[in-house]
Amino acid sequence: MKIKHINKNNTAVAGVIEALLLVALAAVILSIIQYTYVPQIMDQKESEHMDTVANQFSNLKSVIDSQSLMGVLASDEALAYAPMSSSVTLGSKELPYFVSARSFGQIEIIDRYNTGNNIIDIEPPPIDFLNGIPLTSIKYSATNFYYLDGESLEYILEGGGIILQQIQGGAILVQPAISVSEIDSNTIEINYDIPLFKSIPGKNTTSGYQDCFIRTNYSKHYSHSDVDIDYIHIYTNYINAWYQSLINNDAGLLWEYYDNGIIDVKYDDPINPTCIEITPNPGKQINIEFTIIEIGIQTGPGIVYKK
Repeated sequence: MKIKHINKNNTAVAGVIEALLLVALAAVILSIIQYTYVPQIMDQKESEHMDTVANQFSNLKSVIDSQSLMGVLASDEALAYAPMSSSVTLGSKELPYFVSARSFGQIEIIDRYNTGNNIIDIEPPPIDFLNGIPLTSIKYSATNFYYLDGESLEYILEGGGIILQQIQGGAILVQPAISVSEIDSNTIEINYDIPLFKSIPGKNTTSGYQDCFIRTNYSKHYSHSDVDIDYIHIYTNYINAWYQSLINNDAGLLWEYYDNGIIDVKYDDPINPTCIEITPNPGKQINIEFTIIEIGIQTGPGIVYKK
C-alpha cells in the first residue's frame, strides 16, 4: 500500500484573498470618485459652459449692434445686408467612463409677431407701431443637472440688452443701447436703438448639446422722433431686471435724471407690476429719438433662407 502525503500550502488562498482585496479597493476608489468627485467636476464643467454661453451672447449682441449700425449708416448696401453667423454652445458632454449626465440647452427666437404683451408703448405712438414697439428677444434656456443643483437658468437678449434670469430673479448683464442727453435743466432726450427680430417659421428654435449657429442680417429700419411725450411704458417678462437697469443707484441708465427730479420711473403696480412707467415730472419734458432696426434672424440645422 502506498501512503500519500498531503502538504498544506496557503499560498494559493493568500493570492485569491489579495486579488479580492485589490478589487474591493479599486471599487472603493471608483465609488469615491463617482459619488464625490464626478459631481464636482461636472458642476465645474457646467459652470464653465454657462460662462461660455454668456460670452457667446455678448458676441452675438456685438454682431447685431454692428449690423444695425452698418445698416443705418452705410452707403454700401452689399455690406449693410451681408449676413453673419454667431455660434452658441447649447450644452456639454458627460464624462467618459463614469456615470454622468449631459447638459442640454434650447434657443428660441421670439420675433415681432409673437411677443404677445411684451412691447414698448409710447404716447404719442410711432405711426408704424400704433400698438407699441414689439420687444423681441433671443432666449437660451439651460437644462443643467449639477450646476446650481439643476436650477433653471436663462440668458435673454431682449431690447438690445442681455438678461440673466434665475429662479430668485433677473439681472441685466449688458445694457441696451440707450443713451440720455440733457437739453436743459428741465428737458432730456432719450436715444434708443431697438433691434426688431423677424424670423422664419420652422427656423426659430433649436435644442441639443452641440453648437448651433444663429444667422442674422440687417433688413431695414424705422426712425421715430418726438418731443414732449406723455410716457414710455415697458412691458416685459423680465420687469425687475429692466427696472434695476434703469434706476439702480449710480449705474442705472436713467438714475441721474430720476434722482434730480426730471423724470419719474416706477412700476404701474407695486405688488403685481405689469410694466415700467417712465414719465416727465410736472414742468419737465422728455424728447425721444428712437431707431427701430429690423433684423432677419434664423437658427437650427437645414436650409438657410434669405428674406
